Amino acid sequence: MGRRMAKEIIDSPLSISAHRRHHNRWLMLIAAFKLSQALLFVAIGVGALRLLHKDLGDMLLNLAHHLHFNPESRFVDFILDRASIVDDRMLRRFSVALFSYATLGTVEGIGLYFEKAWAEYLTVGITASFLPWEILEIIRRLTLMRAGLLMVNFLVFLYLLKVIVERGKQSRIAGTAKE
Repeated sequence: MGRRMAKEIIDSPLSISAHRRHHNRWLMLIAAFKLSQALLFVAIGVGALRLLHKDLGDMLLNLAHHLHFNPESRFVDFILDRASIVDDRMLRRFSVALFSYATLGTVEGIGLYFEKAWAEYLTVGITASFLPWEILEIIRRLTLMRAGLLMVNFLVFLYLLKVIVERGKQSRIAGTAKE
C-alpha cells in the first residue's frame, strides 16, 4: 500500500510539472556572466582599497623594474605621471563605485537566475545605457576587447528584449483565454 501511494504522488501532474521544469539556459549564462563580473569588480575594489596610504609611484616603479621595463621610457613616465594624480580620496571613490556596480551586478545575476521579470527589465535597462558609450569607445579606438564586449552586451540586450516581448505576448494570450 505504501509503494502504491508513493507512486501516485510521484506520478501526479503537479510533481511531474515541477520535476520537468528547466531553467532557461541563456538566462543562466547571462546570470553567471553578471555574477562573474561582480566578483571581478569586488576584487578590483579591494585592490584599490589596499593601495590606500601607499606611494603608488614607488610601487609602479618597482613593478616596472620587476617587469624589466626601462624606467626612463615614455610609457613608464606616462604611467608614473598618471599615478601622481591618484590620491586616497580618489581610491576610496573608485572603490565605492566598483562595490556599487558589483552589488548591482549581483542583484541582476541572482534575479536572472531565478528568472524574475524585474531582473530582465533591470538588465535590459543597464545594458542599453552602456551601449552608446561602448560604441563611442569603438569609434575612438577599435580593439578586439572593445568589439567583443560590445558584441556580448548587444547580444544580451537583444536576447533579454526577446524574452520580455515573449513574456508579454504569453500574458496577453493568458489574459484573453480567461475572458
